[in-house]
Amino acid sequence: MTDRAFYMESLLAFLAPVRAYLDDPTVSEIMINGPFEVFIERHGKLELTPARFASREALLAAVRNLSQYVGKIVSDDQPILEGHLPDGSRVEAILPPASHGGPHVSIRRFSRDTLTLNKLLELGSISRAGSLAVRAYVQSKINVLIAGGTGTGKTSLLNALSGVIPHGERVIVIEDTREVQLQGEHVVCLEARPAGPKGNGAITMRDLFRASLRMRPDRVIVGEVRGGEALEIVQAMTSGHGGCMATLHAATPLDALSRLETMCMMSDVHMPLEAMRTQIGSAIQVIVQVSRLDDGTRKVTHVSEVGGYDEASSRYVVTDLFRRRFARSGAEVVSELAPTGARSAFTQQLVQHGVVPPPELLGAAGTRTNASGGGPRIARRVGS
Repeated sequence: MTDRAFYMESLLAFLAPVRAYLDDPTVSEIMINGPFEVFIERHGKLELTPARFASREALLAAVRNLSQYVGKIVSDDQPILEGHLPDGSRVEAILPPASHGGPHVSIRRFSRDTLTLNKLLELGSISRAGSLAVRAYVQSKINVLIAGGTGTGKTSLLNALSGVIPHGERVIVIEDTREVQLQGEHVVCLEARPAGPKGNGAITMRDLFRASLRMRPDRVIVGEVRGGEALEIVQAMTSGHGGCMATLHAATPLDALSRLETMCMMSDVHMPLEAMRTQIGSAIQVIVQVSRLDDGTRKVTHVSEVGGYDEASSRYVVTDLFRRRFARSGAEVVSELAPTGARSAFTQQLVQHGVVPPPELLGAAGTRTNASGGGPRIARRVGS
């Protein structure tokens, strides 16, 4: 038996109370709130299960076994554990004294099936016109930011978009915790590492990003932007590294730009605020917003273009090219990602890369709409 198989069997023995949910492809998350309460997420909805661990010590033993597998230490001084099961499922565990009634463990499971734009289309997560638009953006090396809340499907969409990257391109993926499963023939995966017990040996996202630019990337993809590395990413996007993609936690496209701005300010590089905003407005070209709706489904709600930063009004210029429209059909709420009629500002870049712009990106005279239902959108004032 290989080391991988041995660890898998050992872990599964400790996780026997939730083994059935680990084997269930319809379960996307397992949430263990102490030894006697286990919830699962299935089809976007939470369910309380009858699963129970024998005792608090039994659950602690499972967490410690996982810590040995990932080579990390959990203790009263280090009560938070991040890691992965051998099948790739992501685990986040928080032990006492940081958690009351714990340990608390969350296991995020990922689909074993390759997710594609066509699959998202079948699921109704994106419309046909919307899928053609984002496909054209990616193929034309336009910088795309995927924004959404926790569990909205940001990484899944990123994986699907990777499937339309032209063959032959060298793609470097940078992550804090390994989740992205890119489709491609030339993919280099880099993962950050926290400091060891003695406070040394840390490898930050910023370290990896700086190193990646010297590895001849055609594209750099960041699994999730979380901190000061945002400024390096923005500067790379504005210095000739096209086709970058990243995910970020934000509720709306406008919030995504504001949050990216805040993270850029976490950098130790001091830059005038107006200059930083100008770079952000130039670097981020398209924002794809995803949300989890009340029925548990995950949908693309906006495809928005960023037209720069207007210094005179202290505003980012953002135009929705697609926006999800909602309607009621009897007792059911139905929705569709529909074009707004706005014309894309990047059609020339599409043509330069040999991509025929979809008709929906060419606009419709007199039908431009935006997030508030009016004319072409100039985003709200930020930071003033």
